Amino acid sequence: MFKVEKYEDSKDKGYTLVTKQLSALLEGEPNVIANLSNASALLNQFLDRTNWVGFYLYEEESNQLVLGPFQGLPACVRIPLGKGVCGTAASERKTMLVEDVHAFPGHIACDAASQSEIVVPIVKDDKLIGVLDIDSPEKARFDEEDQRHLERFVEELVRHV
Repeated sequence: MFKVEKYEDSKDKGYTLVTKQLSALLEGEPNVIANLSNASALLNQFLDRTNWVGFYLYEEESNQLVLGPFQGLPACVRIPLGKGVCGTAASERKTMLVEDVHAFPGHIACDAASQSEIVVPIVKDDKLIGVLDIDSPEKARFDEEDQRHLERFVEELVRHV
């Protein structure tokens, strides 16, 4: 059975623990939706000062991101590649760390409370799977350390999708 651990140490130790928990949680489970659901729940429980944690999955036929498993308020269902923070991260296949979403050209406001955002693309075997999207009601909530650790979290997740 999965046991929730306390994340009271440094940010580095907390992220290391949550990534290990992800690995244990997903080990042996082949269902992508189940794995993404547990990953979003795990991150939502770990991260503070956030209002949305979840995934958008790439739909090749429409060249759009489609809402996947998440924790938070209802969200935009479809995001065209290259549009908004998520679409930009997906099309450029690079993490977007945005201190103020209102200053981001073309930002798509799914939740008016969101002030900052980090989006990590999910790529496996050079194929776009989707993005991990995390929003915060605080400006500049995320930093380079969050980025580095969330990219590692996604690398671990890719092993299970």
